[in-house]
Amino acid sequence: MYFPTYRPRRLRQSENFRRLVRETKVGVDDLIYPLFVVAGSGVKEEISAMPGNFHWSVDQVGEEAKEVEELGIPGVILFGIPEKKDEAGSGAYAEDGVIQQAVRAIKKSTADLLVITDVCLCEYTSHGHCGFVKEGKIVNDLTLELLSKAALSHAEAGADMVAPSDMMDGRVAVIRSTLDENGYQDIPIMAYAAKHASSFYGPFREAAESVPQFGDRKTYQMDSANALEALREVALDIEEGADIVMVKPALPCLDLIYRVKQEFGYPTAAYNVSGEYSMVKAAARQGWIDEKKVILEILTGIKRAGADIILTYHAKEVARWL
Repeated sequence: MYFPTYRPRRLRQSENFRRLVRETKVGVDDLIYPLFVVAGSGVKEEISAMPGNFHWSVDQVGEEAKEVEELGIPGVILFGIPEKKDEAGSGAYAEDGVIQQAVRAIKKSTADLLVITDVCLCEYTSHGHCGFVKEGKIVNDLTLELLSKAALSHAEAGADMVAPSDMMDGRVAVIRSTLDENGYQDIPIMAYAAKHASSFYGPFREAAESVPQFGDRKTYQMDSANALEALREVALDIEEGADIVMVKPALPCLDLIYRVKQEFGYPTAAYNVSGEYSMVKAAARQGWIDEKKVILEILTGIKRAGADIILTYHAKEVARWL
């Protein structure tokens, strides 16, 4: 019987052989951990749709961030839920806003943990949309001014990087200009460049209390069917000054992660979003999957597709495993 000279199974015979030739390895260095910060004090409340993740008040979030740093995770990204919301989302850019306070608290509690802030209005607006609403429409250019105010307030509070997630046209350019004009030229921007109007965001919207009160977000977030448009969006954000580009969600967009990395060669992030997280947790609770193996397989797939950075709610447990 004839066999080719090359037998792939030779290097699969033991775990040590497999370790030696493993092409893609997920490490703690790849991870960013999302945190939800709420108004009030003494709050540590588990998010029902996202088991293992919590709402933290400002006085509690510093200790959580300290644990994240001790696990070796490079950074956190913050999402804020204010005590009161209004049509203009003023809590997003208030000097004493929940995120601004959280940034300062985390900086006091940690040595050099990167603090990244989500720049959007949806958590702060009474209507739940990511932009300024006028006559039932999300107005792009008026929103840019508010987003740039929010980004600047985050930088002033001590944020290390800002991450606009709103998907308004031109927002990276306006934020970059605002930061530069105010002496924050060294603050990088991680742009949600190809963010789709996905069905996988449901648990997040519960956690962030950001369900739209009318309509949906399809007039500003991308159609999930479009790949070439995603590449155009990424190109625009790079041209406007983005330092890192993000694809969101991760699992339905592995092809886009690959294409973005191959075409642009920029630092590429992928968001392993709430729905992806919660489905794994639900299946694991039913005993249908091996949770640890599935999580590591998912993150390896995202990394193999080309992601340099993975935002994931699994970050702490993965850091412990690794």
